[in-house]
Amino acid sequence: MPKAIVSMRAALVGLCVVSNLSFAAEPAPQVVKTKKLNVLFIGNSFTACHDLSQVVKALAEAGDPSLSFDVTTVLYGGRRLVDHWRLGTPNFVKIGTLTAAEEQATVKELEEAIAKDPKDKYAVAALGRHRDLSKNLEKMRKKWDLVVLQSYRDDAEGDKSRYVEYAPKYAELVKAQGGRVVLYETTPTTQNSEPLQAAPNPAVVNEKAKVIAALAKRTEAIVVPMSTVALRCQTVRPDLTLRYVKDAHLNPTMGYLTACTFYAALFNRSPEGLPINKIDDRPTRDGKPVLDPDGKPMKTIFSDKDRADLQRIAWEGLQEFRKVSADGSQR
Repeated sequence: MPKAIVSMRAALVGLCVVSNLSFAAEPAPQVVKTKKLNVLFIGNSFTACHDLSQVVKALAEAGDPSLSFDVTTVLYGGRRLVDHWRLGTPNFVKIGTLTAAEEQATVKELEEAIAKDPKDKYAVAALGRHRDLSKNLEKMRKKWDLVVLQSYRDDAEGDKSRYVEYAPKYAELVKAQGGRVVLYETTPTTQNSEPLQAAPNPAVVNEKAKVIAALAKRTEAIVVPMSTVALRCQTVRPDLTLRYVKDAHLNPTMGYLTACTFYAALFNRSPEGLPINKIDDRPTRDGKPVLDPDGKPMKTIFSDKDRADLQRIAWEGLQEFRKVSADGSQR
């Protein structure tokens, strides 16, 4: 595997992201010599849904055709950062320096956990993943430029939440590898399955934004603030829905909005004008379209208006988050 050629300092320059000292201040664009980013996504179905990492990759490479946005994922359904820690995911974070002995120790721990609880399907899945890593460690070595830490209902209790507790543990490992953390804040409880008649009360979202902003400052992280961006979408396009009716996951609109927010946050520029206009670009199955949980075709092609609106809303929502964050830090 080619070695990552962006150090943490270079990533700060090359990605043109917000300084951890002030979420309101934006650094001037720099000339980027590095044309490869190695990105690790850690999460659950809120990352797996709509193959989100690949949509982010498509947007990133559309924004700069000379860029190679190399994606790796470690995903377990419904799991949080605390669960990933138990399942050995930190080994993937430090895969560039991970020793064979450390990986064998993790394999043994998972084997012992399964012996105690054979029904622990997550440990079983993790064991298979780690056995593969143990056999192919040298081939799989990589240094991450960015490591995405997805939240999931573990960020709703303010400073006492598990996300706030565990994100810094991962950030320490990421920083030691020369990379930078991306806090992907999901918002399963505020996504609407029906069009809205009025915008939601922003108070809860803004309070959560301040907590995430403080965590980002503490960990020198980039933030993908989907509760704030979703609120922006619900305010200016209340006709759009952000989750399925028959399933609690983000629908294609929210999936695309999330990917656009990733682009805006990582590159500190608006995704407006990017040509990517579809999500779940899957082939038919037995000659029929693959259907989503609500019985509609999974593949979604956005109209020019919706694509432009969602791209703009992603950028506007990110700026709203930064404003709320800056206001909170001044108190």
